[in-house]
Amino acid sequence: MTTTPLLVSRDGGVLTLTLNRPEVLNSVTRAMAEALLAALDEARRDDGVRCVVLTGAGRAFCAGQDLAEALPVGDGPMPDIGDFVEQCYNPLILAIRSLEKPVLCAVNGTAAGAGANLAFACDLTIAAEEASFVESFANLGLIPDTGGTYFVPRLAGLQRATGLFFLAEKLPAAQAKAWGLIWDAVPGAQLAETVRTLAQRLAGRATRGFGLTKRALLASATNGLAAQLAVEAAAMREAGRTADYEEGVRAFLAKRPPVYRGS
Repeated sequence: MTTTPLLVSRDGGVLTLTLNRPEVLNSVTRAMAEALLAALDEARRDDGVRCVVLTGAGRAFCAGQDLAEALPVGDGPMPDIGDFVEQCYNPLILAIRSLEKPVLCAVNGTAAGAGANLAFACDLTIAAEEASFVESFANLGLIPDTGGTYFVPRLAGLQRATGLFFLAEKLPAAQAKAWGLIWDAVPGAQLAETVRTLAQRLAGRATRGFGLTKRALLASATNGLAAQLAVEAAAMREAGRTADYEEGVRAFLAKRPPVYRGS
């Protein structure tokens, strides 16, 4: 049995986090969620990390909640699953969205329940064409968590979100792309290289600019036009003071490729 629920590896400025419980399709336990949250916090504090990739080991990305942790012990009461949501899933989604660095998701297989919504919460999600997404909560009499009721209607529209949530039917990766839920779907044999190339590309660009863009996108969810224009002005002011902006301008004037440092 796997003893390490999360594998962490580094290639230059790219940090790869691999959900590592393949024998149970990478279903989420408290230990896995805590390890992932700690890794995201380390990525936030480490200036050398310029891009994060999230993926799964084996034939699935993530099958959602490990139901073994959602069952009573012996004749005891049912655990409060809302506690798990508040203590594990909610902090994970907030960490991904507030991390001012690109977060890519490589969906290598099934993404179900919390696993599907974890993928939808990332900045750019690329799935193998053979992969599928399923909002499986209705099969257990539950509601979508892990940001599902926030991201899915915004990405795909209310009718599609309602259908996914009520019917709990598999959504092929190609359809998820067509609906705007993910960035791309590629042949499974090409997934790892596609994501690696994109991650290295993003890691070599102006990281602070990406972070400020994420900050503005997050604010846009609740702002009116005037407030969002103010957010843009403030973020642009901050971006204009970065070393990367100065390098970008100098490179443009010198007609050479810029060399960004992420600062």
